Amino acid sequence: MELKYQIEDRPSWKENLVYGLQWLAVTLPAIVIIGKVLGGLNNSIEMEILYLQKIFAVTGLALLIQIFGGHRLPLVIGPATVLLIGILASQGSSPAAIYSSILIGGLILTLLAVTGLFARLQSLFTPRVVAVILLLVAFTMMPTIIQLICNGEDAAVGKQLLFALAFILLMFLGQRYLQGLLKSSLILISMVAGSIAYFLVNPSWIFAGSEVSLPAVSFFAKNLTTNIVIEPGLLIAFLLCFLGLSINDLGSIQAVGSVLKADNMPKRITRGITATGIANSIAGFFGVIGPVNFSFNPGIIASTGCAARRSLVPTGVALLILAFLPALLFYLSFIPKVVIGCVLLFTLCTQVAAGLMSSLEALEKSYQPRFDSSLLIALPILVGIVVAFLPADITATFPPTLKPILSNGFVMGVVVSLLLEHVIFRSKV
Repeated sequence: MELKYQIEDRPSWKENLVYGLQWLAVTLPAIVIIGKVLGGLNNSIEMEILYLQKIFAVTGLALLIQIFGGHRLPLVIGPATVLLIGILASQGSSPAAIYSSILIGGLILTLLAVTGLFARLQSLFTPRVVAVILLLVAFTMMPTIIQLICNGEDAAVGKQLLFALAFILLMFLGQRYLQGLLKSSLILISMVAGSIAYFLVNPSWIFAGSEVSLPAVSFFAKNLTTNIVIEPGLLIAFLLCFLGLSINDLGSIQAVGSVLKADNMPKRITRGITATGIANSIAGFFGVIGPVNFSFNPGIIASTGCAARRSLVPTGVALLILAFLPALLFYLSFIPKVVIGCVLLFTLCTQVAAGLMSSLEALEKSYQPRFDSSLLIALPILVGIVVAFLPADITATFPPTLKPILSNGFVMGVVVSLLLEHVIFRSKV
């Protein structure tokens, strides 16, 4: 890869600003989409925007921590989808219990990284387990995708499904033909174009936010996790979610590090995962979803020719500034639910693609017959899907202590995968 700037190079402030804005365009969609999904659970525009403010602040701070004290690589950071699954599956618990679990999970991840114990835990991450986790993240999000795409009155659902199908196909058309920075910004472009298209077919949507009044500038230190609430089952469920988060984080750091041939990769990995743990603890304290490093950076670096880590400093600063501007965030995030669902579905397609590639790699490396090895991937996926689609009246019958585990499709899939891999079909070689 031919690069204009290497990791430790310092572009001029003008170039840095341009690169930073490009990184910001890539970072915004994930923050806005996941922030809208979780903030929307509060059934209040004001609380939704407050949630977005806190996510922007945590993400900006986490990005700066990673650039200067973490992995020190040009890596974008954003809300962790695996924690999104955990939060959505835990709505029967109080926000204090949910975000206390994220805070504690971040502290434990930090401790494991600092002490070197995380390296020992990597033996759990066999190729099959990694493949299962990647696929589960996508498949167990399907109930949420359906709710987003099929929201509204029954008469409108058919039209929304047709809109969603056409919109997703157009996104894949863009994925096929766009090049360079345009391709890297496809999700942001799709969010804007999709919102305009939805307004053209449903003009009444725009009036939903016409009566909202928000201050131009405000602070966001509200609804903090000041009282730690521990629910054992919920904490265990989130610790398993953090297992998936750590795999994602490790893979992202390794991917960018190998492409850029970065030095001292073991130290970068340790510092990076430590910083991710700290950032998740901060997120838990603020009462929002925790961040993770994203893995699509190599393509962006190739298109811009800039691998300088300091080019992300303007991005982190911009995210922190946006956190204080609720009115601006409202307009940035004023997106129809069906568009959010489509963009999230498109994003999860990349997750499935990565999972399928990992599955093929796992089958090639397996010492077992290919069919038997495939079964060890199939069962956890199907268990996760079944649990994810269980009706609320069935999950309500689960024992309260175990409900956060038994009603979480991702967690149940991971548990079954670990049992199959390390107990029932444990390798004797």
